[in-house]
Amino acid sequence: MSEQKRAVILVSGGLDSTTVLALARAQGFACYSLSYDYGQRHRAELHAAEKVSAALQDVEHKVVDLNLDSIGGSALTDLSIPVPEEETSGIPVTYVPARNTVFLAIALGWAEVLGARDIFIGVNAVDYSGYPDCRPAFIAAFEALANVATKAGVEGHKITIHTPLMSLGKGDIIQMGLALGVDYAHTVSCYQATEEGLACGRCDSCRLRRQGFADAGVADPTRYAQSPAGH
Repeated sequence: MSEQKRAVILVSGGLDSTTVLALARAQGFACYSLSYDYGQRHRAELHAAEKVSAALQDVEHKVVDLNLDSIGGSALTDLSIPVPEEETSGIPVTYVPARNTVFLAIALGWAEVLGARDIFIGVNAVDYSGYPDCRPAFIAAFEALANVATKAGVEGHKITIHTPLMSLGKGDIIQMGLALGVDYAHTVSCYQATEEGLACGRCDSCRLRRQGFADAGVADPTRYAQSPAGH
């Protein structure tokens, strides 16, 4: 019997990455989940990442310290920049400069150490909030980089960046996850969640998540600090 293929899964503790972890596991991968303590204001997501990784029976869950708050530039890493609670156009202030580039680079390093040829990330081009590092062009460029910048790639062991949610709406993602047994009550998506994981119900991420459950036709299991706006 051949050894189970290994994969590194970027797991934030949110809805999308949890679904991706469940999907990779269903596809038969031995899953090594990777989270980042990057100075984000919504640190409750790290506790959620630990919970979902254990619930979905990964092989190992690693948390890497990055301290992107030392350079700031985002409402998620700089407490002096408020998280917007109204819809905005263009690239929002919640965009963290180069975040997915940094995240994938470290995931790539761990994949080489593990002998893994597959990396999964839950980026989405439909409900992506305007982030440039969630687009297919970025993923294609990074995959090309990965295969010229690594020992594995140079020796002919192709590294693949999997983005199974890229073209799906939030409702479709939720339906997929429920079919795979995901308990979304364990996930945290809010950009300004409390330490206990209670969501604000007003930020862009909360709006997308709430609409996703409505589109999926299922009850929203999110725990809110107060009733969401308009409800």
